[in-house]
Amino acid sequence: MVVVLTGGIASGKTTVSDLFARLGVPVIDTDLIAREVVQPGEAALQQISELFGPQFIDQNGQLDRRRMREAIFKDPSRKQKLEALLHPLIRERVQLRISEVQQPYCILVVPLLAETGFYRGAHRVLVVDVSEETQLERVMRRDNISRAQAESILQAQSSREQRLNLADDIIENSSNVSDLESKVRELHLKYQKIAEKFTKSDHQD
Repeated sequence: MVVVLTGGIASGKTTVSDLFARLGVPVIDTDLIAREVVQPGEAALQQISELFGPQFIDQNGQLDRRRMREAIFKDPSRKQKLEALLHPLIRERVQLRISEVQQPYCILVVPLLAETGFYRGAHRVLVVDVSEETQLERVMRRDNISRAQAESILQAQSSREQRLNLADDIIENSSNVSDLESKVRELHLKYQKIAEKFTKSDHQD
């Protein structure tokens, strides 16, 4: 069973996925896979160089992320080209990781699920939710940026309402870590029970 974990910026997705991992649940993070597929030696890096120009590869042979971010910001059509190149590679690797899972279920972290609809094969969607004010405060503190900058980052993402509309389960993450731990444990037991039903129906089929 695949549970997609999503949430807005600074909602606490990483904390939640780490808590699931501590319980022995396999966690597949699409952000990490997105970094993997553009590592030196990967075909995608060569394709980026051909598509956008060699200036996007730095002197160490790595993707120049800052330059790419700036280029995408100035010309959104470049973002579409980059996604058209990378998304199939990321999907392929995600499917491979899922096929290797031995446990009853896994967590697939897709930060921009509402924006991209990236993984449609999920059995459940878990949204980590906080108020927009909490997001703003956390982003300002974490990235040492102004409120105006933090607001522009939030506006570029889907709204809280759009994310919640996708949710089968919601973790409200505005209190302390011990409260979060108990919520994750509760969901873990719930997912194990649901996953058992999946396994039984597979055997019956």
